[in-house]
Amino acid sequence: MLYGIILLALLEWKLGCLRFLLKVITHTVERYSAPTITVPLPRTKFDAAPSTVPLTPRSGPPGTIQCYDKGTNTPIGLVNVTSPDELRAVVSRARVAQKAWSKTSFSTRRKLLFSLLDYILEHEDFICETACVECGKTMMDGFLGEMLTTLEKLRWTAARGEEILAEEVRDVGLVAIHKRPVVNYVPFGVIGAIVSWNYPFHNIYGPMISALFAGNAFVGKVSEYSSYYASYYQSIVREGLKQLGQSPDIVAFVTGFAETGEALVNLVDKLTFIGSPTVGKLVMRNAAATLTPVLLELGGKDPAVICDDADLEQVVPIIMRGTFQNCGQNCVGLERVIVHESIHDLVVKRLETAVKALTQGPASQGLYDLGAMTMGESSIQKIQRLIDETVAAGAILVCGGKPSSRFFPPTIITNVTPTMPIAKEEVFGPVLVVMKFSTDEEAVEIVNACEYGLGSCVFSKTSVAPNGLRPN
Repeated sequence: MLYGIILLALLEWKLGCLRFLLKVITHTVERYSAPTITVPLPRTKFDAAPSTVPLTPRSGPPGTIQCYDKGTNTPIGLVNVTSPDELRAVVSRARVAQKAWSKTSFSTRRKLLFSLLDYILEHEDFICETACVECGKTMMDGFLGEMLTTLEKLRWTAARGEEILAEEVRDVGLVAIHKRPVVNYVPFGVIGAIVSWNYPFHNIYGPMISALFAGNAFVGKVSEYSSYYASYYQSIVREGLKQLGQSPDIVAFVTGFAETGEALVNLVDKLTFIGSPTVGKLVMRNAAATLTPVLLELGGKDPAVICDDADLEQVVPIIMRGTFQNCGQNCVGLERVIVHESIHDLVVKRLETAVKALTQGPASQGLYDLGAMTMGESSIQKIQRLIDETVAAGAILVCGGKPSSRFFPPTIITNVTPTMPIAKEEVFGPVLVVMKFSTDEEAVEIVNACEYGLGSCVFSKTSVAPNGLRPN
């Protein structure tokens, strides 16, 4: 069932993307002049045997990152850490190259985006394979989380970017009637990014696309858990820049541990951070020393409220996808399912049936619904602790909750209250937490009892009111 829903959504998206490309080809002359990107493809198949001990990024020699297939624990190579001195040189070169890039037209920048879009569409299977190796995710999760999102951002930015950045004339009212205020958007200079491992391709390309279209250079640090293909991802956009006669130094992807990220914070003109609230606070604190603007995208614990009149035939597949996509390793994944007490048992039964039908394994060995936990034992131990503490507090483990090796099975836990550990902390794993409510007011209280935000949803046949779940 889960695969059927996802495949249908993917088919609809591909048809939409093809319609967009047809429209661009027939209505935009620039589309024809977008250069073709050609770069060597790295390996995604490896002959090495899986390691007999759990690997981590620090398993390699000093100054390197040990890279390995997260689904099989197979070592695939070492990547050098970018030292603070090397990073300063990278940012310096980007700053010099940005001066010419900032003077390019929107037409030129669109050509780069179209070149990237063409390349990604042509190599989407291969890029998904690289993400599967880096993160242990499934191919379907790669298509949904890496391809769909990145291509849509390229499409949207190419179509709307110039409009968003256009000069604005604003009204200041009668007080300054003799003045004519004009707002012009100019590049910051060098945009930095420190991104998480759960979507290794999209997370680094997302902030880069916006930065480049606005005339900035971009230096991004990838996670130590997803470093092996960073040079390949970098080579794609650098080749696109060279095809346009621009310096490849405009873009750089660097690798390293916390020291590299810490050094990047105060070298750039603006920073995007994607990661945990704990590290986000440190980034913000360090950036404050130089008044560097920071955009933080931190953890979440999204709620889904299922009202008593909800259409469960539609709701259950959506809950399944929202909870278990990418093995639950999503900032905007569903972590709390809040169900009206009158349908609670029925919803749990349907979810249990669907969860027990899911398959799990490494992408290199077959088609599965769920993949591995990217951070391995550290993530598994944290999730198991949350489940054990919550069950000890009175919750009921319906299914799952028995991890093995690199995989944590899809899990349902019910009878959860807002004060239990698993209701307050971000799980970031394949755990479906079910809670009850009796009134709309109680549902709102449960939703707001958690400090996390990001997304939320309500399932009901009644129109949702802006000041609550449903009108009285």
